[in-house]
Amino acid sequence: MTLTDLDPTALLSALRALLVDKGITSAEEIADRITATDAATPARGAAMVAKAWTDPEFRALMLADGAKAAETLGIPMRGLPPLGVLENTPERHHLVVCTLCSCYPRAVLGYPPFWFKSVAYRARAVRDPRGVLLEWGTTLPADVVLTVVDSTADYRWMVLPMRPEDTESWSEARLAALVREGDMIGVTVPRSI
Repeated sequence: MTLTDLDPTALLSALRALLVDKGITSAEEIADRITATDAATPARGAAMVAKAWTDPEFRALMLADGAKAAETLGIPMRGLPPLGVLENTPERHHLVVCTLCSCYPRAVLGYPPFWFKSVAYRARAVRDPRGVLLEWGTTLPADVVLTVVDSTADYRWMVLPMRPEDTESWSEARLAALVREGDMIGVTVPRSI
């Protein structure tokens, strides 16, 4: 019998039990991490973006240390890879990809969408990033520098998109409602309409 012959659920249970038996973690810590991961959605990242758009101090913190910024909003980041935040500007646009697998900032964006994990997206985002953006309806001016950033097991990335025009008087909640998962990966940009 090989590992591939074992039931994945039974194998995962055995691994968890082994971690507890060896004193590496506790059953409560494992349950807490599962609960935190399952609770994560793109709404968390959208709340971070909206706060960054309205609070310059939070924006500075988010760009300097994304994990610390997330934790100030009650998003648990302990034990996770660092979170980098890339700011889109009129001169530069960022596109996040994980070329090897599906490394994704799950604590702030939830589980990765199916297309983020696909071989087609991973390959094309590097080879033809403007073409990928066009497929998402995102057209960048020719003079905008497009930077593709590889999310890894050691460092996760998300995008701080540009705030749409004509939203100056909007509340954080209303702004957060504009922000889509794709905006925080860089395939789309938020729109006020």
